Amino acid sequence: MLGLNTKLKQRQEAGKPINTGLVGAGQMGKGMVSQMMLMKGMTPGLVIDINVDNAVEAYTLAGISREDIVVAKNLSQLNEALEKGKFVASDNAELAAKANLIDVVVDATGVPDVGAKIAMDSIFNKKHIVMLNVETDVVIGPLLKQMADSAGVIYTGSAGDEPGSVKELYDFADGMGFDIVAIGKGKNNPVNLRANPENVYEQATKSGVSPKMLTSFKDGTKTMVEMTAMANATGYIPDIRGGHAPSASVNELPGIFQLKEQGGILNKYKIVDYVNGVAPGVFIIVTTELPQIHHEMQYLSMGAGPNYVLYRPYHLTSLETPLSAARAVLYHEPTIVPMGGKPIAETITVAKKDLKAGEMLDGIGGFTVYGTIDTYEKAKGENAVPLGLITKNTKLIKDVKEGQLITYDMIELDTSTLIYKLRNLQETLIG
Repeated sequence: MLGLNTKLKQRQEAGKPINTGLVGAGQMGKGMVSQMMLMKGMTPGLVIDINVDNAVEAYTLAGISREDIVVAKNLSQLNEALEKGKFVASDNAELAAKANLIDVVVDATGVPDVGAKIAMDSIFNKKHIVMLNVETDVVIGPLLKQMADSAGVIYTGSAGDEPGSVKELYDFADGMGFDIVAIGKGKNNPVNLRANPENVYEQATKSGVSPKMLTSFKDGTKTMVEMTAMANATGYIPDIRGGHAPSASVNELPGIFQLKEQGGILNKYKIVDYVNGVAPGVFIIVTTELPQIHHEMQYLSMGAGPNYVLYRPYHLTSLETPLSAARAVLYHEPTIVPMGGKPIAETITVAKKDLKAGEMLDGIGGFTVYGTIDTYEKAKGENAVPLGLITKNTKLIKDVKEGQLITYDMIELDTSTLIYKLRNLQETLIG
């Protein structure tokens, strides 16, 4: 993204800032709006949330006066307000893709089926779409990318989210010609597979996040989803189901992420994993066959080799998302996107507790299930259900034990959801 700041400044000077439409004004959405107000060449023209007060608050927190905010109920009100240079709030997610003056849509909802609708609407209306909603991407990302390519628009994950931050390191090292043996992210708290919205409620309230979101972090689901996105964008796979998840410092990573016969933990190279103790950073492990490169890496204090760690000690989540929006508009390039063809990995569904036939499941960040990562081929071979397809309308038809993999023959899925239909289409067209 070299020179992106210059390009944005030129848009500002020309009076043609990139106009974004944001769907989802939770903690991350609010931060994104404030960040865009600091940027040259970009403006948060439209903010949508199911609770329109959240959308209005996103603007006021960014220093925008209430007189400059219009609450729009329909498309004509929205377009008229944008043409007058107003900031627009709404509770109608369908308006983002249809607004005349919106250049790029950002989905920050975190809800798989909602994300599917936002992405499809954006693509059909020739809008670039930035998915901060990784939960949707890991289920139907390959199909959405193919559709966006056909429509001539950009479908992309977000800078600042850990998959996007890993991909930036990956592209840097891959461009230099290094052999990349492992990629991954840090985790800043131990996994608690029994976390649920009730037992995390107090902490979530103090932190200003939703209990469901915090649950998805604590039970490890969010990490598994992020690793799945990394895998699908690079071809790297989990070495074992769920990853090794070692505890380590940054300096220990090159030794840990070696093959077992070299004293490490890996059965193979080109894997994705996560590490307890290096959060909030992301990392990749590189090596080379050329002795002069080793000599120079050691001279540059990169370690003794043969493996070396490239580590980014931060990721700024939604504060960086506007950079992906700008990159899509200015360079027509994604930050991170699934590779062509069928997925590489899958976030599959595991029972969080003993469950009885007839009970209803609830999905990501809930009481009944959590996600873990495995290869797409293994998941398909075991008939495992992608977690993003599970909703509150999913009914168990068999008893399930805590820790047991949920397979298609154990449940009745809600087949009316858009994401279910798109997943079936993806399976037919891509595999």
